Amino acid sequence: MKPAYQVETVQEHGGSIMIWGVFSCHCLGSLVRVPISLNAILYVKLLGHHHHSFMLCCYPHGNGAFQQDNCTSRKFQLATGWLDEHSSEFSVINWQPRNSEPNPIERLWDVLEQDVKGHHTASTNLTELWTVLANIWQVILMERFQKLVEFLPRRVAVVIKVRGGLTCY
Repeated sequence: MKPAYQVETVQEHGGSIMIWGVFSCHCLGSLVRVPISLNAILYVKLLGHHHHSFMLCCYPHGNGAFQQDNCTSRKFQLATGWLDEHSSEFSVINWQPRNSEPNPIERLWDVLEQDVKGHHTASTNLTELWTVLANIWQVILMERFQKLVEFLPRRVAVVIKVRGGLTCY
């Protein structure tokens, strides 16, 4: 998994955990600790168990859209099959894998990482790190993730303008 999704502890013990989260402009969904060796089958199960219930809850009329974040091509292929099966329940934004530039979840990971680093006590093990991450996730203000979603069209316009090159974001 991409190192950006791993938050290191600040003590000499080191280590990292991998997390998966979901949000929309309406609500913050689950933050899930996943195995660092997340394979394609587990990824699809994750979508089925956490993403599906989130979309049904937030968008019961099937008017929600899902944007995946940077999964590998194998995971993407299996996930695409699962997403196709559920296409009547929500739409999927076609997104180039490994392109994190305007992706709102990437900015939310940045917020989470900053808050972990600014936490009053350093985590000494991975269980403590997970607890800190989960606690921070639960108190992220709605305005914070709403702005990330609202700002998306402007970010996409900039990426299009620079033809996929680097931006100031």
